[in-house]
Amino acid sequence: MSKKLFFGLVLSSLFCLTSIVCNGQELKADMTHALLKVEVVDNKQKPQANQLVSFVSIKDGKEFSGTTDAQGKFSMLIPPAQQYKVKYKIFSKTQSDLVLDMPEAPGPYTFEYTITATPPRTFTLDNVFFDSGKSTLRAESNKELTELAEYMNIKKTLVIEIGGHTDNVGAADANQKLSEERANAVKEYLKKKGIAAERVLAKGYGDTKPVADNNTTAGKQKNRRTEVNIISE
Repeated sequence: MSKKLFFGLVLSSLFCLTSIVCNGQELKADMTHALLKVEVVDNKQKPQANQLVSFVSIKDGKEFSGTTDAQGKFSMLIPPAQQYKVKYKIFSKTQSDLVLDMPEAPGPYTFEYTITATPPRTFTLDNVFFDSGKSTLRAESNKELTELAEYMNIKKTLVIEIGGHTDNVGAADANQKLSEERANAVKEYLKKKGIAAERVLAKGYGDTKPVADNNTTAGKQKNRRTEVNIISE
């Protein structure tokens, strides 16, 4: 399955004097800051907890961030009458193609903003590489695997399977063994980054699940892959 993500956007605004309690402190909109109420859900309207969302001002580059609670919500104060790039991370991929327009208003107001983001259940780690015929991770794999570990540290209940896959070159039993060793190498990397072993299952599939034609060089390259499968959230 590709990394293509499906998300929608629902916006609504309420222009009024408003105050709420957040993290034990009362947040109040004033003449210089609007009260931004953020909600993150999936396409079934399930709240997405522990989701870090950042708003980067297009005007001056200042960044405002918050993390959703168990109900998929958080609130923050943010300067109005500006445009903000919206950034949030799904696994190792940062989404930054949304723009929030904070309107101008004559007085303090609250603005409600909902992001609908649905992560894929299975996706390929495109930038994870091994030495040829071995299970040794190459240095260029570190960035994507570190980002995956960071995401799992945020999504503390997430359990995944690392699936190792090969092309059909060589004996099937050797490919099976190699795929298992590569999956375990990724698991060990995540463990070193603080991810509990029970949250990462490692499984080798050898050459049994090709996604492309093994008769072409390009197809073989696609079949030599490392996948993440979501087991539970």
